[in-house]
Amino acid sequence: MERLELARRLGAGSRRAGGHAIIVEERDPGRFMAAFGGAVAASGTVLVMDPTWGAVERERFAALVKPQSADGESKSENQKAETEIGWLCLPTGGSSGLVRLARHDEDTLAAAVGGFGAHFQIDRINAVGVLPLHHVSGLMAWVRCALTGGRYVPWVWADMEAGRWPATGRGDWVISLVPTQLQRLLDQPDAAERLRRFRAVFVGGGPAWPDLLDRAAEARLPLAPGYGMTETAAMVTALRPEEFLAGRRGCGSALPHARVELGADGGIAIAAESLFRGYYPQWRQPGAWATEDQGWLDESGGLQVIGRRDAVIISGGEKIDPGEVEAVLRLTGQFSDVAVIGLPDAEWGEMVVACYPAGPKEPDAGAVDRGIADHLARHKRPKRYLRIADWPCNDQGKVNRRALTVLALDAAGAIRRNDA
Repeated sequence: MERLELARRLGAGSRRAGGHAIIVEERDPGRFMAAFGGAVAASGTVLVMDPTWGAVERERFAALVKPQSADGESKSENQKAETEIGWLCLPTGGSSGLVRLARHDEDTLAAAVGGFGAHFQIDRINAVGVLPLHHVSGLMAWVRCALTGGRYVPWVWADMEAGRWPATGRGDWVISLVPTQLQRLLDQPDAAERLRRFRAVFVGGGPAWPDLLDRAAEARLPLAPGYGMTETAAMVTALRPEEFLAGRRGCGSALPHARVELGADGGIAIAAESLFRGYYPQWRQPGAWATEDQGWLDESGGLQVIGRRDAVIISGGEKIDPGEVEAVLRLTGQFSDVAVIGLPDAEWGEMVVACYPAGPKEPDAGAVDRGIADHLARHKRPKRYLRIADWPCNDQGKVNRRALTVLALDAAGAIRRNDA
């Protein structure tokens, strides 16, 4: 598929003037779709921004874009032009949680759509979209519909949460949710019946906890948990709904366009036609890409993800770098020391928690809130602050995060017991 054909299917029409970098930053789905389609129809690099970013993320984005030359073209060692491959740069936390831009193009997107359709045996994909289009899961829901001739209906999540659902009409429909959204819908009296009307309900963006999966199975929801990320153009493994309802768990088998490889330590690597071309402005060498996740393959060949090999927190489907949050908290001047960790949470998967050593003076909560409001996106702000009496440090004065997590779990449990 040519880039201009992708633009046409996205509703952009004929080629537009370009040749320079085009930044797409829109929160409203309609405005995003118009701006994105027009950018694809041009000939320059397309850089997607998350409109919820705070100052820290925007500074990181500006630093990434800065190396680009005036004509918007940056070439690798083998002189591959950005207008030919890797021209679409999608925001991701990468393996570090810091803002990165993963390079994609019409070929990686088309490969992801083809593998998706073959795995689920859907020729024409119709989708209701409640995930933001600047995130890969939301964007790919639209792209799948566009490339297969299906319908895409953007919908406001707050409306769905309030019980207002779109009228989809005939045909097979799918929807993508993060675990937190699924839990909130299951708390509604009529949502389960609504969800059962879909051909598949995809769940990703972070691990779904066992209790949530059990509730979904009891409600006979056609759930399709999967595994994927921005770098893979969304899912590369997935359970089919019939497998989930038959009792299988995990992330399912690889889609036809992808292959899962495991290292000696259980590290997950992905080989796929939908793999990104590199992190802008760099290029990635061809071949399998090693993630920061660990897992194993079950007897049916399905992927079971154990967890991450790094310290990145995944809360509500969002990757969060603890170091970034800690740096902003220190700038408030309210902490002698601070460490940010993720603790298990039934609603968010993981909760962002800031721990600090006990001392004679407590942090001013108002000053902390004011200090971080303009620098961190809302999902990165700690949901709880824990005072730790015995601050665990090693001989070099660095916090022992493993020990801190144990202490934080005890402190959080004590708070819950006192609240009860």
